[in-house]
Amino acid sequence: MSDNRSMESSQEDAIPVASPMPGAQAGEAGIPRRVFLGAGLAGTLLVAVGSRFLSHDQATVEATSDYALILDLNKCVGCRACEQACTERNQLPEGQSFIHILPKGDPDSRWFLPIQCQHCQDAPCVKVCPAQATYRHPTGVILVDETACVGCKYCVVACPYDARIYEEHAGVAYKCWLCLDRVLGGGAPACVDACVTGTRIFGRRSDPAIARLLESGRVQALHPELGTKPGVLAYIFPGA
Repeated sequence: MSDNRSMESSQEDAIPVASPMPGAQAGEAGIPRRVFLGAGLAGTLLVAVGSRFLSHDQATVEATSDYALILDLNKCVGCRACEQACTERNQLPEGQSFIHILPKGDPDSRWFLPIQCQHCQDAPCVKVCPAQATYRHPTGVILVDETACVGCKYCVVACPYDARIYEEHAGVAYKCWLCLDRVLGGGAPACVDACVTGTRIFGRRSDPAIARLLESGRVQALHPELGTKPGVLAYIFPGA
């Protein structure tokens, strides 16, 4: 087996269970630093998923369903609660967030466009990473193995959504990771919980309500002309 395949397998098997920002001991390859692992009475490795402890195999099985985060821009008022929730959840410096909101339209017909990592199916950041530090989790979420990141910033340049934050001290280009620890535990990303207008609609693609919305014809990818094939984020644009 090649070294490349070994790294890929390690990353796919890793279950991220907490914030990937710096501040704790580095874990195994592919697992963010703020991972909390426990050992069972029989010596079995347990993974903290939300409020539960699961075996590694159980956690991997639960991570096989894709998710959708649909933003209904008819409801967004630009309050930036999602930005602030992201900042706090990921312990980012004040003024930084994995979400940025752009005002659109004119003063008489103002609307807001939140932009963040789209978790693309054909992700430019994955393609250009020379260290394979950026990779696709089985859920479809694009993650960063900070222990492998060499700080080259190729992903920062390649991302057409300006979704990366380069942390100089750690030498890592961080990004939205969909709060995957909460999601695998049955919860929602922090930005979804913080949204008071119902703009952010989150769930498994297999959920009937999500599936109906995705099939309604109202939901569109952001900048489909770029060919990145956004895999998690989708938008309902004003008037749709």
